Parts: sequence; C-alpha cells; structure tokens
Amino acid sequence: MDNFSLEFINQCLFRLEENPPRIEKCLRLLSEAEVWQKPNNSSNSIGNLILHLCGNIRQYAVSSLSGKADSRQRDEEFSNKGGYSKNELLAKFNQTLEEAKTVIRQLNKGEWLEIRSVQGFNFSGIGILIHVVEHLSYHTGQIASATKALKDKQLGFYAGFDLNDKNVGK
Repeated sequence: MDNFSLEFINQCLFRLEENPPRIEKCLRLLSEAEVWQKPNNSSNSIGNLILHLCGNIRQYAVSSLSGKADSRQRDEEFSNKGGYSKNELLAKFNQTLEEAKTVIRQLNKGEWLEIRSVQGFNFSGIGILIHVVEHLSYHTGQIASATKALKDKQLGFYAGFDLNDKNVGK
C-alpha cells in the first residue's frame, strides 16, 4: 500500500484509539444508575449510546468490511433500560472496537475502494472507515457532555497539553 493510504488508515486508527479512554473515564465517574439515566424521553442514556456504538461499529467495520453476516438489532440498542453493568458495557465496546481495528488493518488497497451496501447506503471501504471514526467521535462527545451535566465536572481529556500553542510553519 502507498504512503498516503497507510498514513490515512493510521490516522483513522489513532482517532479510533483516542476515544475509548474518554468513554472509560466517563463510566468511572458515573454510578450504575446514572449510566442508564435518560435526561428526557427524546434522549438516550449513556448505556444506550455505548450499545449503539457497538452495533454501528460491528455493522459497518466488522460485518461490512470483512464480509461477515450482519446480525445487528439496532432497535434493541435504544430500547434497553439496563441489563449491562458499566464493566460489561466497557468490555463489549472494547471487544467490538478491537475486532474492527483488526479488520481495518487487514484490508488491502483494492478492498478500501470496493463499494458496499450498509444500512441501505453505498460506501467505499474508505467511506465506511470515515463513518466509523466520525460516528464514534460524535457519540463520545455526547457521552462526555452527559457526564459533565450529571457530575458538573471537567473531564480533563487534554490535561497536560497547552491547547493555546500556535501552529509552527513548515
């Protein structure tokens, strides 16, 4: 595979790997009850969001990219009101993400360009990878926001970094 392709895939893997510690940090701060608490009827609990991430990552990255059967039950991701502890949710999420990263690392250049149908949409392998990265980041942000609202606490995701540093020219 060429340098551009490898760099793109490695940057996507980096983004996939930066979010699990953030989700884990949120779960550590929350009680078992808070994980399943919904702020209102139009919103999802953090537990639902984690189950949803598992379903989405499995459907898009594991099933679609590897050619395995799609067994996702999307409605169940949102209808659960419990049944998983924080540790079980985290284990399920980490296992799903590890399976996805294994599939991602094994694809060749031609497979990244192949068009697949997922949830009625047609995406190349590259499009699927972008979807998985942005979808995980989107819901990680929701989980962080919900945790901040419940705990009235900064999460410190960038502790130790000076985010006011200016860009350095070439």
